Amino acid sequence: MRKIVRFSAYSLLMGLIVGALYLTNLFFMRPVSIDHYLAKNLLVDMFDSPETITHLGLVDGFNWLTQHNSKLSLYDLEKIESDLQKAVDRRRIIASYTPAGLSDRQRITQKIALFDLDNEIRQTSDFRFHGYPLEQLGGIHLDLVEFMTDIHPIRSSAEAEDYISRIDQFDEVFDGNLEILNAQHGEGVHPPAFVFEHVRRQLNEFLAYGYGDNPLYSVFMNKVGILGLSDDVVADLGERLENAIDNGANRGFSRLLSYVDVHVEHANPHDGVWSLPDGEAFYQLRLRSYTTTDATAASIHQLGLAEVDRITGRMREIFNGLGYPTTESVGLLMNGLNEEPRFLYDDTSDRKDLIVADYSAIVAATKEAVGSAFRQLPRAGVVVRAVPDYSEETAAGGYYMSPALDGSRPGVFYANLYDIKQTPKYSMRTLAFHEAIPGHHLQNAINLENEDLTLYRKHGYGTSAFSEGWALYAERLALELGLVDNPYDELGVLQSELFRAVRLVVDTGIHFKRWTRKEAIEYMKNTTGMSNTEVVVEIERYIVWPGQACSYKMGMLKILDLRERAKTALGDEFDLKVFHSAVLDHGEPPLFIVEELVDRMIADQRH
Repeated sequence: MRKIVRFSAYSLLMGLIVGALYLTNLFFMRPVSIDHYLAKNLLVDMFDSPETITHLGLVDGFNWLTQHNSKLSLYDLEKIESDLQKAVDRRRIIASYTPAGLSDRQRITQKIALFDLDNEIRQTSDFRFHGYPLEQLGGIHLDLVEFMTDIHPIRSSAEAEDYISRIDQFDEVFDGNLEILNAQHGEGVHPPAFVFEHVRRQLNEFLAYGYGDNPLYSVFMNKVGILGLSDDVVADLGERLENAIDNGANRGFSRLLSYVDVHVEHANPHDGVWSLPDGEAFYQLRLRSYTTTDATAASIHQLGLAEVDRITGRMREIFNGLGYPTTESVGLLMNGLNEEPRFLYDDTSDRKDLIVADYSAIVAATKEAVGSAFRQLPRAGVVVRAVPDYSEETAAGGYYMSPALDGSRPGVFYANLYDIKQTPKYSMRTLAFHEAIPGHHLQNAINLENEDLTLYRKHGYGTSAFSEGWALYAERLALELGLVDNPYDELGVLQSELFRAVRLVVDTGIHFKRWTRKEAIEYMKNTTGMSNTEVVVEIERYIVWPGQACSYKMGMLKILDLRERAKTALGDEFDLKVFHSAVLDHGEPPLFIVEELVDRMIADQRH
């Protein structure tokens, strides 16, 4: 039986790098700094994950030594336990650094690391099996395929060989996940029935693919076809990949499908995690981790309701100005808007290409226009692509993938073009602002290109409260900068913000107030006017990712609150570029750290 080696030659390179850090300190008779200690931990974790090394593109030139491009990680019960012990040991050491002996930046770093480890330790200790390894959006069966088709490079015959080796290991990776799934079953934790049904359909679709339709095969052959290899070599690679798909990928998918078929009868009859063992405490921990606040589920629910009222009030004003009926709700009016042919693309064979081209034009124009609000724009480019066919039915409306550190791969804004009603023209600018510029791509690329950040601050911690909060703030910022010049596009921006406010209501509604999936769908559809397709995908996402959807609006509100605080304190001395630098130039910290950084900026500006 083939074996995925946890520690091999790539561990040697990791050891050499980590050893160099220690030897440097010993030579100069210095204790290991907290930055070096965290850098060492990060390198250990990175080199323990061949997928991470491939994604970052940092040491591809050393693949002859590391062999990382031909390996996949094995995640099983043993790995969970070792990760927990590692986290406990690291927390003890990080807490041992005396704040008085740290620089201001290091003290912030210590706070971030302790916050992150505290959440991780409690999650693994108290709620080890409360997640869903198999789910319709980010399950292992989808993540591996997307990693191979979108991230694994094929720039040479050697990298093509590595690709085949990785496909051959799918079944072993899935075996580790099945070990966890079976342990989860023993604890009485299962997702709702709709999750089983989505995953069953996805697995059956993969298993039904012919080689030509299988993305693992078709993407590979397209990439190999432009390498200039001989026909015989290409044919041999194709034949070997077919064998790997049969014996590795499809065998693994079949095992997952067998698990689903056997355990669907144990599906959770409830949708919220309140129904899991100690579920309310688990949900509060998820809120703390995702929002980086101690806000309760009850307070977040009330905040969401208040924001829904405020935003719908402004939308009502716009609709009144446009002459729409005053007797209809904002949700119904947005539903109607979404049916107007002038806002929809024709369902033609080239529809996706046309929409991608239009999105690309929006991104290019926005990049030219936002320079007045930032000290610098990222060097890395961003491209627009359609969500792959195999995942578009259950994927979110859009998402972003960061660029490679070596510049070999740009950032990617993926737009979901499954349903023509998912892409009304009045909402396109808003989604582009969020996913590309001045949203995710601007923030993420600036972070990756920031040479002043330590390795840990750049790559060791990230939170959706910051990243998603920034992206939602970016939509409002684009509106304030005049990048939305008609009332329909402003309705698109407001609908997006309303959507995130509604998320506060429905996420807490499902997981705290015990709403059903149907109740949450009805509330979101009636309030936002989003299409039924979009709403179902979103509600089902919140069910399998409890708490994450609250991070957007909580992060945005904190950034806006801090901006208003800075304006009030500095008056005419307030500089938007300086404020944005205070927010963006420190990695992706928790919101309580962002507040500390902005307060420091205000104090510095006053002197």
